Amino acid sequence: MTQQTLQARRRTSLQTLRHGLSLSPEFRVGLPVTLLLALAATAGKAIIPIAIQRVMDDGLKGGTPDLPMIRTVVLWCTVAVLLTALSGYLMNVRLYRSSESGLATLRAKSFRHIHDLSVLTQNRERRGAMVSRVTSDIDQISAFMQWGGLMFIVMFGQVVVATVLMVIYSWQLALVVWACMLPMVFMLPRFQRWIAAAFTRVRELSGDTLSAISESVVGSAVVRAYGAEQRTAERVDTAITRQRDAQTRAQTIVGFTFPLTELVASVAVAAVVLIGARMGLDDSITMGELLAFLFLITLFVAPLQTATEVLNEAQNALAGWRRVLGVLDTPADVADPRDDGRVLERGPISVAFENVHFAYPGGEPVLRDVTVEIAPRSRVAIVGETGSGKTTFAKLLTRLMDPVSGRVTVDGTDLRDVRFSSLRERIVMVPQDGFLFDATLAENIRFGCPEAGDEEITLALTELGLADWLEGLPAGLATPVGQRGESLSAGERQLVALARAYLADPDLLLLDEATSAVDPATEVRLARALEGVTRGRTAVSIAHRLSTAEAADEVLVFDKGVLVQRGSHEDLVVRPGVYADLHASWVTAARS
Repeated sequence: MTQQTLQARRRTSLQTLRHGLSLSPEFRVGLPVTLLLALAATAGKAIIPIAIQRVMDDGLKGGTPDLPMIRTVVLWCTVAVLLTALSGYLMNVRLYRSSESGLATLRAKSFRHIHDLSVLTQNRERRGAMVSRVTSDIDQISAFMQWGGLMFIVMFGQVVVATVLMVIYSWQLALVVWACMLPMVFMLPRFQRWIAAAFTRVRELSGDTLSAISESVVGSAVVRAYGAEQRTAERVDTAITRQRDAQTRAQTIVGFTFPLTELVASVAVAAVVLIGARMGLDDSITMGELLAFLFLITLFVAPLQTATEVLNEAQNALAGWRRVLGVLDTPADVADPRDDGRVLERGPISVAFENVHFAYPGGEPVLRDVTVEIAPRSRVAIVGETGSGKTTFAKLLTRLMDPVSGRVTVDGTDLRDVRFSSLRERIVMVPQDGFLFDATLAENIRFGCPEAGDEEITLALTELGLADWLEGLPAGLATPVGQRGESLSAGERQLVALARAYLADPDLLLLDEATSAVDPATEVRLARALEGVTRGRTAVSIAHRLSTAEAADEVLVFDKGVLVQRGSHEDLVVRPGVYADLHASWVTAARS
């Protein structure tokens, strides 16, 4: 759990609500008018008790019904009820509109902020839990804002209106009702704290459940390959059971408050009947006023009874809000300077690492005092044993992470001072496992250049020597690739990722051995195409194959986070050291 999440959990409910509303100003748009409509809608509910009092005391006075007066009261009641219904409808529409606008802003801010976080920060939390922050947690807030928030406004107005009318009819009986209700009012804050803690735990375990289910679905092929269906099912069942138990505990606390409210309401009604009957004997209150007062008690108590359900939704929403705010409060450690950043001119690109040091939190240094320059239009291979720092070097070069100390520059400019839009235009990374979206082949390749047409995509594939592969696909560029590209082979996915990068036309191409999963025939074809792709560009390849290092202008050799050797393949292979040992192992593996 991140420090920001812990801080979000420590906020009181009011602090959480204030902070959440400040991030979505749409919630407050037109709020005064909405509150006026809510007041009208709740005030209209008092018309029935008033009508009963008037009919009992005036319409039936003397034992002879005053029919014209009763008809007038009924007519005005009808008008008032219709106006109340209209006010309620307009209130609902306005509240739904403002809440949806506010939640859309909150969802967009959360999603964009996640993309402002470094890969390192994102990896601290499971993907399923991160997704739940932007989806189910905000959905929970939505459910409350559109129902619980509405009920809260109506309930508050209803209590105020009922209290005012009760005081008008009999301040003594109003005091009796409040005296019965005060213990419940004082107990509600303690219930609120218990419920808040319980539902915060529910939202956390909901994220765990989503994470467990999503991982088991995405990794279903691995699960089947190792016969781990039972173990995976048990893991998912455990997550579901823990969420169920937490939800049950939370609902148990909520369920305790409802019968307690019923008990208090019954005591209040009994007390009013007894005391009101005695007051009636002294002519301190009329029969109509007493009956109206009893109706007002129902109007007064109903919100307190509904409050348990609203409190349930409110704490669920606040728990989700705390989790969302935990993400938004996480500093964007790899933030886009945006308008304050520099835009670099297109053209040959040079890169420099100046005394770069990097270590993951709580771990040993991964890169130690790396200082190196990569000349424009050069082809550089990065080699080293697993864990030597090659991938970290690539992530720093593409600014997926920032160094702990030192700096990485492009054309003399610190990467932290370059706008993301400019940086992503000039530097493109082709990862070893190129991610594909659930769309067509053309849409995936066009991801690197949204304005490219089918003719440009076809030309790019032809220049890469992939025209015959394209012709062999069932629907050509319209071929669906499936989720994560599962309709294609691993090698074909890498071809698509390479074509996507080629179409983007970067000044620096970073390849994480992007041809490692391609069959030998396709590798030969791609090797010739890559010669043309990298010509005139700076190209950096994380090399896992001998051929990649041999074709480079310069080889950078890493060992335990230190740049230990650099030079051409011809120079390094005859010099005793890490590269010569790696080369010998590659040759041995190739012969076996």
